[in-house]
Amino acid sequence: MKEVTVTDVRGKLAVVTGASDGIGLGLALRLARAGAELVLPVRNAAKGAAALDRIRASEPTARVSTRVLDLASLASVESLSDTLKSEGRPVNLLINNAGVMAPATRHTTTDGYELQFGTNHLGHVALTGHLMPLLRAGQARVTTVTSSAARGGKIDWDDLQSERRYSPVRAYGLSKLANLLFALELDRLSTAGGWGIVSNAAHPGTTLTNLYASGPNLGRARTAPHEAIMKRLARWGLLVHSVDAGLQPILYAATSPEAGGGHLYGPDGFGQFTGSPTQLAIYKSARSEAAAARLWQVSERLTGIEFAAV
Repeated sequence: MKEVTVTDVRGKLAVVTGASDGIGLGLALRLARAGAELVLPVRNAAKGAAALDRIRASEPTARVSTRVLDLASLASVESLSDTLKSEGRPVNLLINNAGVMAPATRHTTTDGYELQFGTNHLGHVALTGHLMPLLRAGQARVTTVTSSAARGGKIDWDDLQSERRYSPVRAYGLSKLANLLFALELDRLSTAGGWGIVSNAAHPGTTLTNLYASGPNLGRARTAPHEAIMKRLARWGLLVHSVDAGLQPILYAATSPEAGGGHLYGPDGFGQFTGSPTQLAIYKSARSEAAAARLWQVSERLTGIEFAAV
């Protein structure tokens, strides 16, 4: 595995969602070591406090704080954004990392949207949109975490919320395709509008985190097998790599001078399951600029945010 060397972040402000554990926490640790100032929006205050303790134990001089954020609530997203805007500090790096994967039964956000689409996609759209003044002031790089599941993702424009037919894997693939389309469209619009924001997407490959337990166990009476299967594959060294390996493509996309806007990054190994960070070809499912523009318009309507007006 090729380790990413983080440069040029000292003193810059980075906002990383989902940093209370897993890949998000790993990213926060690497950025703290490189001298970035960190804001970590978290839903679980206890897990957030534990993450702060871990970061400070590793980097005693780290400038890091948590904020409250529930991406499944647009009101919570707006509240956090208002707090950050009142503090007035330009944001130089935003990593849209948090997510939920494959609940067994259909769940909804506070606003009534299917949980995966609403959290993974709409929550991050709203956060990015609300923070636009700070992102533009910071000439920010925005890295949105997608998944190789986006390759098989399909948008059913008549059933975005999976109300007619819910499949855990299908809904997850849709949300991750939406993440990728959003990242690409944000970069196109920033370039065309002179917003000064660089936007790209990255995925970690197959990484052993609690994503395989927390989501699949929602709505189940018995424990889902996903986590046990992943742990077994990891022990065998097959198609699964560690958090430290999985975060590398995201860290590369977010910090490397060689990583550009409008690109997708991920592992270079077989099937994009594991490997070192590399630029990937944009998935066929995400190559339609018309679909990206349509999703952008739908997302603005569902979140109540017009980016050009922010």
